[in-house]
Amino acid sequence: MFDSEDILLAAHNASATCDVAKRAVSLVDLTSLNADDTSGIIAALCQRARTPVGPVAAVCVYPRFVAQAAASLEGSGIKVATVVNFPEGDAPVESIQLDTRLALEAGADEIDVVLPYRDYLQGRRQQAIAVLEAVCALCHTRAGVRAQVKVILETGRLKDSAIVLAASRDAIDAGVDFLKTSTGKIETNATLEACVAMLKAIDENSERGGRTVGLKVSGGLRDTLDAARYLALADAAMGEHWATPATFRFGASSLLDSLLATLDRQSGKPAATQDYQ
Repeated sequence: MFDSEDILLAAHNASATCDVAKRAVSLVDLTSLNADDTSGIIAALCQRARTPVGPVAAVCVYPRFVAQAAASLEGSGIKVATVVNFPEGDAPVESIQLDTRLALEAGADEIDVVLPYRDYLQGRRQQAIAVLEAVCALCHTRAGVRAQVKVILETGRLKDSAIVLAASRDAIDAGVDFLKTSTGKIETNATLEACVAMLKAIDENSERGGRTVGLKVSGGLRDTLDAARYLALADAAMGEHWATPATFRFGASSLLDSLLATLDRQSGKPAATQDYQ
């Protein structure tokens, strides 16, 4: 039974342990989505992605850096993610399709697409969902999954948990592979309450025998305790073995440093994060 109160309680009782930090490293989508990003910054990002305790799940960069990241990470097992319709969620569908095609050609493994949340909130839900369907059509082929699609719901704009749940259900029906909380570009980003609604939609889909859908928590994640709370949330909602890189991600830039620092403190080693700046 999906009990939201018990799930939230488990999250609030979580602790920032060494085990959590080690587990979380493999779930990080190490992200740089800044206006002043350069090829040098992306090169450093790709280097940081190979941590002393193992690789992160993915790096997430702007489309213009996808080819560079793909070349740098070739053979590492680390995925390359990029963003489309980002961050405002209001680009024309033709532009979104073109950006998606170019990203795929450049070597993107994962496409994070912003839901046109303004349309969704103003009652033009099918128009908003059509954007997700268009991206999924490019990324999912008859031969298999060319790239995974993560929909950025921008839950800080949707606000109400009932709307987050409805948008999550609609996005799953459109074919997305992951539900993602936020662009990280607005004042309210990931929240535990929003993730409970998203996990409820994922659980419902699983209960009716649907395909696997994951959760990406993104926006405002800073330290190991943040990671611990969201992992506890996922464990309580979906079971302790559900959250793997195939089903659960942290979208963050500074979180990795905190995770590595937690591991260094508890092992008694000098901080390793300085080597990954």
